[in-house]
Order: sequence, then structure tokens, then C-alpha cells
Amino acid sequence: MIPYLGEMISIGVAFSWTATALLSEFGSKRLGNLTLNVLRMALALLFSLVLFWVVLGTPIPAIGSLEAYGWMLLSGLVGYVIGDFCLFQCYIIIGSRFGQLFMTLAPLAAALMAWLTLGQQMNWMSVLAMLVTLVGIGISVLGRGEHHRISLKLPLNGVLFAIGAAICQGVGLVLSKIGMDHYATGAIPEWLIPFSANFVRCIAGICGFSLLLYFREGFKPLREALHDRKGMTVATATTIFGPFVGVGFSLMAVQYTGAGIASTLMALTPIIIILPSCWLFHEKITWKAVLGALISVVGVSLFFYNS
Repeated sequence: MIPYLGEMISIGVAFSWTATALLSEFGSKRLGNLTLNVLRMALALLFSLVLFWVVLGTPIPAIGSLEAYGWMLLSGLVGYVIGDFCLFQCYIIIGSRFGQLFMTLAPLAAALMAWLTLGQQMNWMSVLAMLVTLVGIGISVLGRGEHHRISLKLPLNGVLFAIGAAICQGVGLVLSKIGMDHYATGAIPEWLIPFSANFVRCIAGICGFSLLLYFREGFKPLREALHDRKGMTVATATTIFGPFVGVGFSLMAVQYTGAGIASTLMALTPIIIILPSCWLFHEKITWKAVLGALISVVGVSLFFYNS
């Protein structure tokens, strides 16, 4: 095995999620949150079928147990339908840079979920790490208000959507890990198991987002999006960097290194995204925002210091 393979994959995922965050902010504002997510799930399923055909000679993914399917469907419901809905909504309200800053809470949510479901212990370092991460986020998003010593610089609903997205991503990662443990190894290449597992997650995703779109807006926005060349290009790129390559490799990373190490390295996105968001969206970058993002990543690192 290549040394530090899981760590290298995790860093690559951080860059992949930076790209999908920037693209998703643009795509959500152009096509709408639900429409973009339906397209992403459909394209991710299509790309997965092509991958299985090339590697296995058949479009059918690896066969898992009923337990595996159940956990992966639940992971798709939590991580994709609820999590990505909240994430893309926060992109529209507060932007991808601040949205990704709040996503540093995802590893903490994953550790809490692992403690509750897998019995993984938490110690005083974990509590310290939570406080450091929250301090980092606070430095970035809190400022002096007109009538109060401290006030929130961002819309509250955007912040709540961002926190919900982080919690769902962390919980969804643990659910995926449990589901992948129920896949039989040896029948297919080990690296393909995460993509097979994510295929099931995407099925839950497209069903959930299609229902939400139908009852909230109908399918007219989806039909219009299919004729929007720029919108479809962004949706395709977002799918490649997000639910296909990004999520597939994030699940692969936890196979080759500890979940804590992988989550910490993947949490570098708030640092990586600062300069691109400044260039693309002309956002003002302050020293407090940079300092807060750095402190948040340090907090995540402390959380898994003893992992």
C-alpha cells in the first residue's frame, strides 16, 4: 500500500470540496437549490453506472447485504437530502466561504455520532477541541453591533442552515462507515466499495430531492434547467467534484486512514476557499476571517489529536 494514501486522498478531497462549494454557490443561485440537487444526484448515478461498466464490465454495482443498503439509504437521506439542502441554502444566503467555515463542525458531529453509535470514547481534549473550533467560527462571524457589544454579522437563517448541514454531513459519514462495513470484500476491488455504497446513497438522494422539488415547485424548473447550457455545465462540474469524486474519495479515505485524520484534513476547505472566493465573488477578506478559519481547523485537529 502507498504510504499515507488515506491522508493524500483526504487532502485531495478538501480541494475537490472547495471546487464544488464555489460551483454550488453559483449553481444554486442560477438554477435553485432543489433543481441543482436533483440534477447532481441523477448525474452522479449516471457517472457511477459508467464507472461500474468500465471496471466490472457491468453497470450493476457491488452487491451488499440488506443491512448495508439500509445504512447507506439512511446515510443518503441524512447526508444528501437534509444535509445538502441545508448546505446549498446557506450558500445562497451567506455564501460558500462562510458555509464551508461552519462545515468544520462536521468532524465534531461525526465524533459525537461515533460515540453514541460505536462506543468511541471522548476525553477532555475533545471538549477543548469543540471550544477552540467554536471560538474560531465566532471570530469570523461575530462583530460589534449597533446596539449590542456582540452581534452576528450574518443572517441567522443562513447560520442555522450551515450548522444543520455540518451536523448532517458528520452523522452521514458515520452512517456510511457502518454501511460499508456490511459490504463483502474480495468480490470487487476494495477501492470500488465506496463508489458502490455512494450509488445507494444517491438513490436516496434523488428520491428525496425529487419529492421535495415536486411538492414545492413542480418539475417546471427542472425542465427549464435542462435547456440552460451554462447551468447544466455547472451542474455537471459540481457533480464531478461533489457527489461523484468528492464523496466517493471521502469514503475511500476512511478505509485507508483513521476517520479523525481524514476528517481533519478534509476540513481544510475553509482555508483553501478564501482566495478563490475573493477572486470569483469579490468578497472582502479580513484578517479576522482568516484567523477564525485557521483557529477552526486547529480545533478540528485537536479533536483527533489522540486518535
